[in-house]
Amino acid sequence: MELLPEEYTRFYIVQALFKLMDSYEFDKISVSLIAEKAGVGRATFYRYFKSKEDVIIFYFERHAKDFVFNRRFYPRCREDYVLLVKQIMSLFKEQKATLKLLKKAKLDSLYLNYLNKSFVAMFTRDYQDKNPYLPYIYAGMLFNVSMKWLENDCNEDEEKLAALIVDAIYWDEKAVL
Repeated sequence: MELLPEEYTRFYIVQALFKLMDSYEFDKISVSLIAEKAGVGRATFYRYFKSKEDVIIFYFERHAKDFVFNRRFYPRCREDYVLLVKQIMSLFKEQKATLKLLKKAKLDSLYLNYLNKSFVAMFTRDYQDKNPYLPYIYAGMLFNVSMKWLENDCNEDEEKLAALIVDAIYWDEKAVL
């Protein structure tokens, strides 16, 4: 993950929170403790984030931004979509330790909310003529499959899961639209 100079403070705060979550319950972690672990003051924490949950949302946004920036193609056929979903699943797998911390802290709803928001934004921007429930179907499917995969320590093959998701989407599109 490439960081701009002004992003380092946010990065340190994110890392501090997740390191603390490895040792403490989320509810027991204070902003002061996060700031201390990150090597910043409380005021600096609040300059960048309103809450601990905002730190987690920033984490998702940052990884999504990197993913989109590094994407080299736009899908045009089933195989392209399988490759795209496989890349998403690979990124998820790379972050599985952090995602397990979120699940343990019962904060996986932040991930679902993030996916909902992202899919709605994408559909609003690119697919305005589609059924307004589709973004939630796609987000829910990705969330549920990835959470089940996480329970299994991400052991199943990414490509097989990607093909399963894409085939469900292609089938749903025909049935729903």
